[in-house]
Amino acid sequence: MKTVTAFAHEVIETPDMGILLADGTRLSARVWLPSDAAARPVPAILEFLPYRKRDGTVVRDALTHPYLAGHGYACLRVDMRGNGDSDGLMADEYTPQELSDACEVIAWIAAQPWCTGAVGMMGISWGGFNSLQVAALQPPALKAIITLCSTVDRFADDIHYKSGCLLNENFGWGATMWSYSSRPPDPALRPDWRELWLARLEAEPFLPARWLQHQRRDAYWRHGSVCEDFGAITAAVLAVGGWSDSYKNAVPALVEHLGAPVKGITGPWTHRYPHFAVPLPQIGFLQEALRWWDRWLKGIDTGVEADPAYRPYLMDGLRPAAWYEERPGRWLAEPSWPSPNISVRKMGLGAGTLGREAVGEGFDITLSSPQDCGMDAGEFCAIWLGPELPGDQRRDDALSACFDSTPMPQTDIVGAPVLRLRVAADKPVAQVAVRLNHIHPDGASTRITWGVLNLTHRDSHEAPAPLEPGQVYDVTVALDHIAYRLPEGHRLRVAVSSAYWPMLWPAPQQAVLSLRGGMLDLPVRTLSPTTDEVTFPPAEAAPALALREIRPGGHVRRSEVDQRSGIVSLIIEDDFGEYENPDHGGIAGSVARERWDIHPGDPLSARGWADWTQVVERDGLRLRTEATSEMWSDATAFHLKGTLRAWTGADLVFERTIEREVPRDLR
Repeated sequence: MKTVTAFAHEVIETPDMGILLADGTRLSARVWLPSDAAARPVPAILEFLPYRKRDGTVVRDALTHPYLAGHGYACLRVDMRGNGDSDGLMADEYTPQELSDACEVIAWIAAQPWCTGAVGMMGISWGGFNSLQVAALQPPALKAIITLCSTVDRFADDIHYKSGCLLNENFGWGATMWSYSSRPPDPALRPDWRELWLARLEAEPFLPARWLQHQRRDAYWRHGSVCEDFGAITAAVLAVGGWSDSYKNAVPALVEHLGAPVKGITGPWTHRYPHFAVPLPQIGFLQEALRWWDRWLKGIDTGVEADPAYRPYLMDGLRPAAWYEERPGRWLAEPSWPSPNISVRKMGLGAGTLGREAVGEGFDITLSSPQDCGMDAGEFCAIWLGPELPGDQRRDDALSACFDSTPMPQTDIVGAPVLRLRVAADKPVAQVAVRLNHIHPDGASTRITWGVLNLTHRDSHEAPAPLEPGQVYDVTVALDHIAYRLPEGHRLRVAVSSAYWPMLWPAPQQAVLSLRGGMLDLPVRTLSPTTDEVTFPPAEAAPALALREIRPGGHVRRSEVDQRSGIVSLIIEDDFGEYENPDHGGIAGSVARERWDIHPGDPLSARGWADWTQVVERDGLRLRTEATSEMWSDATAFHLKGTLRAWTGADLVFERTIEREVPRDLR
């Protein structure tokens, strides 16, 4: 990544600009402005997050916002209500209040004397979600957005209920937010920091329990799911994603369904902005962003409308690894999506075989995976840059029903594979997990993509229905989008399991599945490029923030088996270190610990535990929070417990415990 220090515009930064909402709530904004914006107004770009501009996103903000401001934009990083240095309390994610606040902020920005009245919105993850959701509300000044690592469906394609299955990320990320929002405002900016901190701690929602109260795709999830009405979005949309991220499906969905101007880019990356993402190659994302903003906020013809509709990165098939520094491959240029360059190859499942002919029946395979099948699945959302990607799949394959092809010609898989299964179960509630794997000549198994289905949701997420034991059902399992080149002479494997821990919370009883037939719809690109079909400029950014290291970080991910009890555990330790910000002297640090336990023969032994430590220090005042979360279940209910504790120095100033029991609803 190239560091750029000279810009056309001198940039002035304001660390705490107040935005007063109609109800009297003051939101805190960090603002970068061209120095001559008062005389020559500029368009504005908003990033609206709960992740704390003062210490949470400060490193990435330094790379991004001064760069855009130096090219003639006002950039605002606003702390949402109830977070960071802003007033108020936060109730949930993507609430009507949050989206209303964002619309009000956009109107406020457009009315400032340094703004032309044209506003864009940009963000990754939470900021990518709310950019789409705000765009669907059509605030008049919002002309364009850039959404990264986001979703169009909050129920079935987010951290909650992937295809109706309860993701453990529902608990894991909820535990993270339990900690994130427990931190105090910066005492240097808020004389009332203590009162506001204690009020937040008292009101902090325990989100895993709240999300579990909505186990069907009801109005709670339809709110904010832009797939409900793609036509509501009229702003121009640049959608960006990564193949090593969990949010692989939004970019092609937006390119396919939006009527507004839209373009899509998907690289090999984890949950990061593409100018500093890994695995390599990075791209000049900020230059691409400027082309987008210049066209839609300044009216300059930058050629973006002539760009390919969708630019996915076709990754070369590699040996399995829990981490890649680089993914060799090439950029594709699709003129539209769905693409005329892609056809569906039907491959029938046989008795352990995956044929190139469309047969797909004539067998009966009994399957009941041990509950620890899935231990090599990696993290749902690779974000912390530790060993989070799926490793060698051979162990999980051995606990699954596998269907292997013969050696294949070079095959470019581009799109979302679909597996159609004929299946029966002996229990009223069961789930199925499907992996499409790349089998190397020596037997190593690389996961290409995956999908799951709660079989009670086979026909509807709104109105699921129990299975009738023994009845055969025809179901469809959609796998995530991918762009992957299978080398010549290598094989494909479809691996089917009835458990996928710790990715999914298990069904209450260990089901026995009977697989009676199946067909894989494999999207294959007919063109096989050897070089890039489209190119990007090299990555650039503003100068990095040089934090002073107080304690280095580190990432640990390991598996354990208790030989006495038989419990299998995944232990995750993410130490993010402790650092001082030289710009304002504040110190921040955090440590996260997770543990996931299960007995291979007992789904009711499943247990998740998370503990986060957060530290904020200013002028010798050391403030610390501990957020602990636990989850377990019995046959009829989920059980959750969360505890928040806060210290000022050595003094415990707050303690609160929440316990919830939530009935299981066909899961």
